[in-house]
Amino acid sequence: MSIGIRIKKGLDLHLAGAVADTRAIVGSSTPTVAIVPDDFEGLVPKMEVKEGETVLAGQPLMRHKLHEDIKIVSPAAGTVKAVVRGERRKIMRVIVEVGQHEALKHDTLGATSSAGAARSLLMKSGLWAFMRQRPYDIIPDPDATIRDIFVTGFDSAPLSYTPADFTADDKARFEAGVKLLSVLTEGKVYVSRRTGENLPDIAGAEMIDVTGPHPSGNAGTLIAAIAPVNKGETVVCLTLDVLSRIGSLMLIGFAPMDTVVAVTGSEIIQPQLVNTLIGAELSALLKDNVKDDNRHHRIISGNVLTGHAEKADGYLRFPYRQVTVIPEGDDVAEFMGWASLSPRKMSTSPSFPGHFLGKRLFTPDARLLGGRRAMIMSGEYDKVLPMDILPEYLIKAILARDIDRMEQLGIYEVAPEDFALAEYADTSKLELQKIVREGLDYLRKELE
Repeated sequence: MSIGIRIKKGLDLHLAGAVADTRAIVGSSTPTVAIVPDDFEGLVPKMEVKEGETVLAGQPLMRHKLHEDIKIVSPAAGTVKAVVRGERRKIMRVIVEVGQHEALKHDTLGATSSAGAARSLLMKSGLWAFMRQRPYDIIPDPDATIRDIFVTGFDSAPLSYTPADFTADDKARFEAGVKLLSVLTEGKVYVSRRTGENLPDIAGAEMIDVTGPHPSGNAGTLIAAIAPVNKGETVVCLTLDVLSRIGSLMLIGFAPMDTVVAVTGSEIIQPQLVNTLIGAELSALLKDNVKDDNRHHRIISGNVLTGHAEKADGYLRFPYRQVTVIPEGDDVAEFMGWASLSPRKMSTSPSFPGHFLGKRLFTPDARLLGGRRAMIMSGEYDKVLPMDILPEYLIKAILARDIDRMEQLGIYEVAPEDFALAEYADTSKLELQKIVREGLDYLRKELE
C-alpha cells in the first residue's frame, strides 16, 4: 500500500543539456579523490590520518570532534596525498591518491538487534554522515530520538538523473537498508517515488507516490506533506543511493563508494552518465566533453540551484550525483542588460517573452541579472514553495535573529535547499539559501 501526494506549487526549469539516454552509463577513472568537510553540515572535523599514510576504502580520514564515533571515510584505497588547510588551519579538503581497490569490512552481525548497534555500524562505516536531520539540516545527532525516516527516491532538480530501471539486486539492497533503518526509529521509514517510475515496493517501508514539479523530490516537501517537524522532534533524511549503500553494508560488509554522476549543462558536448568514485576529480569527469566556444564556463558540482561553483581542478562535492556546466556570462555584452526582452531569456515573470514559451529549452548563464534591493513582499516565494509556512516572514525573522518568530514561522521544517527555487524567482536577488543556513546555525548555537 502506498500514499499518493500531489505537489501543485513549484517550477520545473527547462534547461538545455539533459542526459538523453538514462540507461547508458560510461566508466571514468580518477587519479585522486577528495573529501570536503564543509559538505557535512554540523561536522567539527579532526584528522585521523596524516599525509603519506596508506588507507583502505572506507577507512576513517577524520572524525567528528564532538561525537567521536561519527567518521568521515575515504572513498578509495590509496595514499593520503594532501591535507589542504585554510585560515586558522581549517581543513578545506583531504585528497587521496587512488591505489588498489581494497575496502575495510565491518562485522554486521547483531546490527539490527538494537538502535545502538545500528547507529554504531552506520557511524563507523561513514554512512551516518551521508544522512541529514531536521531540524537544522545537519548530520544527525546520534543521541536524538528519531521520529521518522524519509528516503527521497527521485531527484526533481534541473537536469538531474534518476535511475530508469531497478534490478532484483537493487531491491534486495533497498530492503536490507530499510531493515536496518527501521531499528533506529519507532516511527516509519518512508520512501518516495515519482508516479509512473519503476521503483518497486520495498518491504518494511511506506511508499509515497509523488506527482508535481520541482521541488517535489526534496525531503522538505515530502516531510511537509506527510508529517511536518515540530519543536522537539527529529526526523532523518537520506537519498536512495545512500539507502543502497546501507543495504550493501548489511549484505556484504562494506559500502561501495562508487556513484553515477549526470554530466549535464548547455556547455557539455555530450551529456552523459558517468560511473566514478565519490569525490572524483572534475577534470576527469569533464575531459574532452566541454565545448570549445571561447566562452567562460561556470562549473557546478551539483545542480544550478543548490550546487557549488568549482574551478576546473576542483572535485565532485556531496551529494556526488551531478555536474553542470553553463556559461559564466561575464564575457557577454547584452543590449539593455537584465531588461532585455530577448525570447532566449528564461524568466518567471510575464513581463518577458520567455515566460510564455512553454517547454522550450533555455541556455541561461550565471549572471545575477539585476541588483540586490530591499525585499519586495509580492508573494513570489509562495508560488514555488509547497510548504505550509510564510516564507517571506520567516526570512525577515531570520534576518532579525528573532528566535520566537523563527520558531512560530516554521524554521524547524526547512533547509536551505527548500528556498532554492524562491531564490531563483526572487526579484530582490536575496541569497535566501545562505540566509536560511545562517539562521539554522544561529538557532542551533543559541538553543543547544
